[in-house]
Formats: sequence, C-alpha cells, structure tokens
Amino acid sequence: MSFRLVKPSLEIEQEYIDYIDEWERSGEKIVPYAARRDGMDFKSLLSRWESDSSNEAFDKGFVPSTILFMADESGRIYGAIHIRHTLNESLLMHGGHIGYGVRPSEREKGIAKRMLSMVLPIAKEFGIDKALLTCDKYNSASAKTIIANGGILENEIPDGDRVTQRYWISL
Repeated sequence: MSFRLVKPSLEIEQEYIDYIDEWERSGEKIVPYAARRDGMDFKSLLSRWESDSSNEAFDKGFVPSTILFMADESGRIYGAIHIRHTLNESLLMHGGHIGYGVRPSEREKGIAKRMLSMVLPIAKEFGIDKALLTCDKYNSASAKTIIANGGILENEIPDGDRVTQRYWISL
C-alpha cells in the first residue's frame, strides 16, 4: 500500500471527519492534540491550522507548528503527525518536536513507524537538526516507533505518577 503525507485542505474534509469520528467513538484521548476538532467546523480548523503554522502561534502561547495527515492512495486517513518548529520550556520537557497518533482501527500495523520516518525529512526542512520526541514510559509501542527511527533515550522525567521518556533523533 502506498502512503503519503497530506496537508489539511478542503479536499480531505470527509476523510478527516471519518478519521476523527473513529477517534471520538473510541473514547480515547486524541493524539496529537492538534488533530482534535474542538467543536469547530472544518473550514475553521483549516484556518486555525494555518494560523498555528505561522508566528501567530506565539500570540496564543504556542510555538509555530504544522499538522499533516498520513493517507493512502484512496485518501483514507490513517494517522496525524504534528511538527513543532521550535521548542518552548514545556515542550522541551514533555512534548518534543513531533507528536503523532494512529486511528484506533489501524494500530499495530507499522503505520506510526512509517509516518514518523516520512516526516523526519520535513522536520529537517524546518531547520530541526535534532528532533526531540517524548512518550509515556509505559507506551512501549511509541517507544519502539521512536527507536526504530533512530531515537536515543536521553532521560526520563517523573511527573506525579507519570514518567515521560525523552528521545532524540539526529536528522
């Protein structure tokens, strides 16, 4: 099967709705956070994603970022991946440069590994030479995805009953 990373556009609206409906029906927390619709219609989401990719993000307390969706040749969306162009203090400790999620019905098929490998050259284009990725210590699937793409564990940050693992990937 052939996959590509696609930018948000009106052309993917129905596929996005199908993708996000599945997440919402699952009752799971949608990751990456930027993929959530937050009660917005698709045109408003497009506007938000466009704004978030510019320096306007700083005005909202965020860093500029880009969201992409992984789709097959028919347009079906399998996952979303979010590149933060720079890091603030919070992202340096717990969020990292790249966050991703795979729709519940498509997990354990290597989608996240493939999606991450496809986005790393794009992250490099944003001037990121070393990408920080984080995951919960007990999310072994995410850790395996990061390690398979060259991630080196730097440390673990405890935060209450949660432990965040911090990995770096040289680009």
